[in-house]
Amino acid sequence: MLKLDTHVHCALYREESAEKRVYDAAGMLRHMDAIGVEKAVLMSSGETPNLQSGPGESHNAACRAMAESHPNRLVWMCNLDPVSPETVYDRLATCKEAGAVGIGELMINRWIDDPLLWAVFAAAETLRLPVTFHMSPEPGYSYGICDRAGLPLLERALQTFPALKFVGHSQVFWLEISADCPREDNKARSGYGTGPVIPGRVEELMRRYPNLYCDLSAGSASCAMMRDEAYGPYFMENFHDRLLYATDTINEKTLFPLGDWLDTLAAEGKLSAKAHAAICRENAQRVYGL
Repeated sequence: MLKLDTHVHCALYREESAEKRVYDAAGMLRHMDAIGVEKAVLMSSGETPNLQSGPGESHNAACRAMAESHPNRLVWMCNLDPVSPETVYDRLATCKEAGAVGIGELMINRWIDDPLLWAVFAAAETLRLPVTFHMSPEPGYSYGICDRAGLPLLERALQTFPALKFVGHSQVFWLEISADCPREDNKARSGYGTGPVIPGRVEELMRRYPNLYCDLSAGSASCAMMRDEAYGPYFMENFHDRLLYATDTINEKTLFPLGDWLDTLAAEGKLSAKAHAAICRENAQRVYGL
């Protein structure tokens, strides 16, 4: 089954420095072919090159240009620079009119209940733009929107904007899969969990709030799903209608085992065909119109 990847990064041009090597669109398409991905969603780093854009330029205009050049293989999400809360709705509406299918990867480094982020969520809910977020433990520590241990601010946002699809991503989010995750230390909260999972806040929030979705990308999601051979398939089976296959690929070094593992689970009967199809394709078709 060809998959739909809901989280990739590429750029208008390929940078070759060891620290910043990144796929251009042609490289991304070759990678997609190699791992069996039919279509992918490009993440944006911001509105302008000088504020939040990543290597090789991956801001809104660049992502739009790449998607328009390869409409059968790529779509794009928009992102916002952390300025002018009063213009947030108009800026996002313009992006949607230009073809953006969501907002991501949202990483404005403020507490989730900051007025700017609240304005983003309100506008996104009205415009029906799903939000994929990267999470940090606190402002100034690392990039991403910020929440405290136990994700109380995310819960408040889920309650306040019930029609908005929030798509959780990154270590700080996925560590909360287990109730024994670190609570105090920022470095520990930004790491990867090990050992058996004691059902934690992620499952609790998934059960309470049907507008919470999960991005199955990168090492963070791979670890969360694969660290406990019983819990991972249980979680995916129970919440298959809100899990989105994704990789967070940026270059040839970023290869993750989750895609092959999903296929193996399905082949061995440990994940139903219904859940496998939903995670790998159908949810992306429903959420992003792919």
